[in-house]
Amino acid sequence: MVSTFTFVLLAATLVYQSQASNDADCGSGFEFLTSELRKSVREPEFFKWVIGLRRRIHQYPELGFQEHKTNELIRSELDSLGVKYKWPVAKTGVVASIGTGSKPVFALRADMDALPLQELVEWEYKSKIDGKMHACGHDAHVAMLLGAAKLLQEKIDILKGTVKLVFQPGEEGYAGAYHMLQDGCLDDIDGISALHVYPHIPTGTIASRPGQIVGGVGLFKAIIQGIGGHGAEPHETRDPIVAAAFATLALQQIVSREKNPLEPGLVTVGYIQGGQAGNVIPESVKLGGTYRSLTSEGLYYIQERIRQVIEQQAAVHRCSAVVDFLEEVPLPHPPMANDQPLYEHVKNVGQALLGKSNVRLLPLNMFSEDFSYFGEKTAAVIFVIGSGNETLKSDIAAHSPYFFIDEEALPLGAALHAAIAISYLDDHDSVQHVSLFNSGGKRCSAYEML
Repeated sequence: MVSTFTFVLLAATLVYQSQASNDADCGSGFEFLTSELRKSVREPEFFKWVIGLRRRIHQYPELGFQEHKTNELIRSELDSLGVKYKWPVAKTGVVASIGTGSKPVFALRADMDALPLQELVEWEYKSKIDGKMHACGHDAHVAMLLGAAKLLQEKIDILKGTVKLVFQPGEEGYAGAYHMLQDGCLDDIDGISALHVYPHIPTGTIASRPGQIVGGVGLFKAIIQGIGGHGAEPHETRDPIVAAAFATLALQQIVSREKNPLEPGLVTVGYIQGGQAGNVIPESVKLGGTYRSLTSEGLYYIQERIRQVIEQQAAVHRCSAVVDFLEEVPLPHPPMANDQPLYEHVKNVGQALLGKSNVRLLPLNMFSEDFSYFGEKTAAVIFVIGSGNETLKSDIAAHSPYFFIDEEALPLGAALHAAIAISYLDDHDSVQHVSLFNSGGKRCSAYEML
């Protein structure tokens, strides 16, 4: 009879020989996975389905925390895929789970809300809701994440943990990410990633950067109260228009005269509203705008100075002012910094899926993302996925009424989401002794069992 020791030794020898064989072509498993995902999303049926989802959402855009029709579509698709979910989260959000239900837990996020814009693109699936439009690509984000749900559900047997799909409401100025985190259903996540369509790089590419990527953002609105009267008798009034004009000019000095020129920051006054007749001095003027910085300290410095400047300029002109920073939203959103190891992970996955030349370095910029709230809680990374195509005129900036998307980006985004999650779980599985991206630069995993 073979002793237990002999049996274990024999088994270990067989495992060693098998591993040595695998090491000769280490990485073939992951390459097989990405190849399989590419093949799946190239199927005409998958492409038709995922762009159909995006078009249905695009026709019925909904603003922050009003995404009722959108989450109904999401839940219907998840039901058809057999994916379990929690709803509602943060009023209109949905969090789905695929996998073992145990650690590690990795999350993928898509925002859902639209913008208060009138779409000016003439096409078959144009927005049917006057004054509302998906002008930032959140319809595409939802479609890509539902596409990932389908791919992940098909490969549920190889998941070495749990993937949570976060369909988030209210990104456009409502701090939806913050409110999703208050629910508690994301307390167990070990990391999270997001994709955002980006018209400034071509379809088939992605981009990001390690560390700091976008600034923190705040909004402000103010009312300057004066005393109105006839334009022929300005001495009988307290003119809020003059006060607002001086305040607007003075706000520009915060960055140019007070901030260190090596520390980026900005103040933009986006609107001034006051008066309706040329010969009437109004009672009050409303103004508002945004302020941004790459540091939280910079944000709060600018915020306090905005308050002081507006209030004191109003006082100089014998008016009064009330400044609101929408802190109940909450605002400001913190700056966003990508987690370095997670950035490297997504970069590696992107290079394997799309090719090294199609993974680019994104310049640091002052756009903002409430995804930064997730970054305060756990390891987080955001990449942009190219949707630019001059022929389709999909290279126009977001938040424009002419914003358009090259839908060829959608299946790529779905495959990338799925590959990021599957490989993250493989790499962080406590039972898995050989990581997907090991220190030797080789890709080794258990995907050979596929």
